[in-house]
Amino acid sequence: MASVTSKEESLFLTELLGLKVFDLKGHRIGVVKDAAIVPLVDPVRIDRFLIGSGSAWFTVRHDQVRSVGLNGISLRDENLTPYHSDEYMLRVVRDLLDQQIIDAQGRKVVRVTDITFEVRHEPDNEVLWVLDIDVGLRSVFRRLVQGWLPPRWVRKLQRFIQPRSIRWEFCNILEPDPQRRLRLNISNKLLEDMHPADLADIVEELGPEDREAIFENIDSEVAAEALSEVDPDIQVSILESLETEKAADIVEEMAPDRAADVLGEMEEQTSQEILDEMEHQPKSEVTELLEFEQDTAGGMMNTEYVALRESASVANAIEALKEHEQLLESINTIFLIDAEERLVGAVPLARLFLHVGETPLKQLGAETLIEVKSDEGQDRVTELFDKYNLLALPVVDDRQKLTGVITADDIISVLRSK
Repeated sequence: MASVTSKEESLFLTELLGLKVFDLKGHRIGVVKDAAIVPLVDPVRIDRFLIGSGSAWFTVRHDQVRSVGLNGISLRDENLTPYHSDEYMLRVVRDLLDQQIIDAQGRKVVRVTDITFEVRHEPDNEVLWVLDIDVGLRSVFRRLVQGWLPPRWVRKLQRFIQPRSIRWEFCNILEPDPQRRLRLNISNKLLEDMHPADLADIVEELGPEDREAIFENIDSEVAAEALSEVDPDIQVSILESLETEKAADIVEEMAPDRAADVLGEMEEQTSQEILDEMEHQPKSEVTELLEFEQDTAGGMMNTEYVALRESASVANAIEALKEHEQLLESINTIFLIDAEERLVGAVPLARLFLHVGETPLKQLGAETLIEVKSDEGQDRVTELFDKYNLLALPVVDDRQKLTGVITADDIISVLRSK
């Protein structure tokens, strides 16, 4: 049998499957059904070939192979052993092919459609090393015509299709996963640097075990931002799958209104267990919001806002914003309250930069103060945002005390849910 030529240094899984295997005399003894890596021995080299002969399967070790190529596999050692499942063995067809992985660069979930091997020449034999995980149209084409066209024809025709693959060194197997699925070996930093909405899209495409694995390992603040973008039903399932302490860490980092929304959808006992693990301040804010019905202004509002006394100046407002730097991306209004914490004014944030520090804030307040009671219905709140083109709507109690703020983002979330 001829070995692989110098021009043919790669082999696809679609080409490997079904290859004839020949003994020392050139007699066919079976065909390749699968191949396996033993990560504990070598995470890159194909360690075993699984050969089918009739109804029986045999195992061929990598060092028993003399040559491997499109013409078949020739052996240098015929000491074959019956195949037995090995928990340390990672089979490329059974465990990798058609599995989902995360493409961090493309910010999406992709499916493994083929695998590219590099043929390496050693003094007495040839071995296969995993080179790429193929996920593009070229590999789909190979799958579609597998067995219908000769491999050399397929190689020529596929040149017209742009390849798309992920290097094997960026992949890894998470051993605790009982299904032994392929994962990208991307650092948490790559996930954490994604926009929360992109990470949420990825999470929604994954299965429950994969979602749990991501949220268990990424930073709690990043997890909170991503969880806020996920579908509400999936939010609940994710938190319920996590250890209570980890779930509490994530909920603490969420905006109080978002945290209250997701806890309100959970079983009361589970919700309470998470609350019990939370620190006092975020716990009290979330507990307070849970007392309101979700379809009321109180249930929609957020308790993260900046409020100053009506005697405050522009300089005071600037200092307050510095102290609440984490809110700068979400707030657009500073509220004014009197000595009894009753709402008396609202100042658009942009006006601060047009006046000197000594300017009293009450001179910059909006001409008409629009507010809503905490028990007002969701439809009325939406109507006010539409009528007055609001970006933020303060919520007050029966004594006119400021209790929270509804933002345009909250309204968008409500409209999307409908």
